[in-house]
Amino acid sequence: MASTNVDLVRSIYAAWERGDYSSVTWADPEIEFVIADGPEPGRWTGLAGMSKGFREFLSAWSDHRAIPEQIRELDDERVLVLVNVVARGKASEMQLGQMHAKGASMFSVRDGKVTRLACYFGRERALGDSGLAIETDTAGSA
Repeated sequence: MASTNVDLVRSIYAAWERGDYSSVTWADPEIEFVIADGPEPGRWTGLAGMSKGFREFLSAWSDHRAIPEQIRELDDERVLVLVNVVARGKASEMQLGQMHAKGASMFSVRDGKVTRLACYFGRERALGDSGLAIETDTAGSA
């Protein structure tokens, strides 16, 4: 049976799979938003900060969608999501899906709101940060 935190994360990804990043009703007003690695890592705080960080990140892409492959509850507050990212670079028109972009997101949830969201381009770092051992089948495909 899925926990309330897993259900919350699934509801967030239901919109993100469609490319809809407009809702922030799930986020704590003081959320910490982190892009942990990739071409332009960064950290933002609060709803306005998260919106700014997402806008900056998404501005490089068209048709960006994050499709969850596996959602795993790690403890009472943390949910790890292994994702397949599908997008097209605005400048290059290169499709990320063709490059098999597999990332991860770590959600920290308290009292029904996400208090921290860390996005990773590489699964290995996400798994390391979560304290999980890196397993070939987990890191490669879920």
